Amino acid sequence: MDTLSYKTLTPNAQSIEKEWVLIDATDLVLGRLCSEVAKILRGKNKPAYSPFVACGDNVVIINADKVNLTGKKMTDRVYLNFTGYPGGQRELSPEVLMKKSYNKHIKPGMHPLYLRVLKGMLPKNRLGRQLIKNVHVFNGPENPYADKNCKVLDLKK
Repeated sequence: MDTLSYKTLTPNAQSIEKEWVLIDATDLVLGRLCSEVAKILRGKNKPAYSPFVACGDNVVIINADKVNLTGKKMTDRVYLNFTGYPGGQRELSPEVLMKKSYNKHIKPGMHPLYLRVLKGMLPKNRLGRQLIKNVHVFNGPENPYADKNCKVLDLKK
């Protein structure tokens, strides 16, 4: 028996084929949507998953403003942010972050609410900082990545 034929193949950055996935966030719950997006970003839905390689796909989320939060979370949930200065602790609610997404100074595709939720679900190291760049979130149905032949993923089932 040739034992050299049983080597485990580990995927690397060159052998990964990245796809583009399009998700419509209309009437979906924010946390459940983002947990599925985090799995796709990590590559856990692929058979060639490796925890230390960015083997996930690129994700485009449209209709981000039509997402639901259960209960009173839109107004009552508090996200804390610290500026680094004395007295610099800021409180933000999902309602405020949703309004910030319409600000013209925010780069298109960088939705503050979705990025905050997704960052909590990704690793807290340089791999997580690399993975968060692969998600693009837009409030309306139009997106600049329509020419990428995105695979449409229906999470409502």
